[in-house]
Amino acid sequence: MRGVIWLLAVWSMVMAPAALRAQAAETVVVFAAASLTDAFEEIGTAFEADHADVRVVFSFAGSSTLATQLVEGAPSDVFASANFKQMQVVIDAGRMAEPVVIFARNRLVVIVPAENPGRIETLDDLARPGLRLVLAAEGVPVRDYTEAMLDQMAATDEYGPAYRTAVLVNVVSEEDNVRQVAAKVALGEADAGIVYLSDMTPNLSDQVMSIAVPDEFNTVAAYPIGVITDSAAPRLAQAFVDFVLSDEGQAILGRWNFLGKCPDANRAEATPEATTSPEATDRAGCP
Repeated sequence: MRGVIWLLAVWSMVMAPAALRAQAAETVVVFAAASLTDAFEEIGTAFEADHADVRVVFSFAGSSTLATQLVEGAPSDVFASANFKQMQVVIDAGRMAEPVVIFARNRLVVIVPAENPGRIETLDDLARPGLRLVLAAEGVPVRDYTEAMLDQMAATDEYGPAYRTAVLVNVVSEEDNVRQVAAKVALGEADAGIVYLSDMTPNLSDQVMSIAVPDEFNTVAAYPIGVITDSAAPRLAQAFVDFVLSDEGQAILGRWNFLGKCPDANRAEATPEATTSPEATDRAGCP
């Protein structure tokens, strides 16, 4: 019996500090666009390593879905959107203080299954009758960027308005976020999809092939980030934003195929909906 009591006493001494540390741990809740999943998970791990007793909890989804949740009062500390349109929704609801900061940029790319059953070689092939194309749903940032791309192509003699119509007729599925688009193509459930360059992750490298979108038609996605006005941990929330903007955070984003936070890191121009105010760019540390 004495042995049992002794063991219990030792266990209590060992576990009590751990329990106290768990109770003392602070949490930063980050709502982030689905395209940021891999990069932000790595950033979260690095941030936790630099901040003792801090835990980063992510909620990844389409930016439009996250914006709706925030407007409805979902608790969060940070919001990272894939475009300014959905960030503005949160700002208008009074849950995000301006200015926000552009922390990364992205580009569109067409992906096809590795076997390429649709025999897609160029952008022209996306308008071929019977092709199975999967896109994100309307309102999701990557869909907005895709529509902008198609609008630019429709304005040229090379493609024209008929091309845009033919491409959209081929849409067989509209997904809630860009990662679901990539997954459907990887599984062979579609002949092609339009995603971000950052969605070409290592785990998809042997499942899909990519077709570049020329600069003249591509649209650069600008990603804004900011602290929620009623954050339960505003100091840590700002620290997380600062970490994302730091050299270490930017290096992690670069490893996951994101472009730099500053406009000169890109060759194509961002669409008006993708950009924030000049103040946002300045705060990101751009010239």
